[in-house]
Amino acid sequence: METLNFRFEHGQRRLPATAQLSGVVSSGNLEVLVESAALNGACTIEIKTAARGFGAIWEAVLGDFQQRWQLADARIAINDMGATPAVVSLRLDQALEAMTGGMP
Repeated sequence: METLNFRFEHGQRRLPATAQLSGVVSSGNLEVLVESAALNGACTIEIKTAARGFGAIWEAVLGDFQQRWQLADARIAINDMGATPAVVSLRLDQALEAMTGGMP
């Protein structure tokens, strides 16, 4: 297992207090937990993944996600079992759409 941590500053969208879980940890998939947290306007993302050595790809996918959603004071935990970048984006968007009631 590999653990990756990312922090994005200067987001503008704050989330409701209720946490949201999206996806299931299984082969080729992942689980995303999104919650509100006091982080001085930042968004932190921790990934625990079985696929080692893909930090640059995670950084690109998460940078694109943060650019779309502009999250502030948000903590995201991802448990990954080898999901493709498209599935990662889908699960993140699903969790945020459920929390906010719409698209970015």
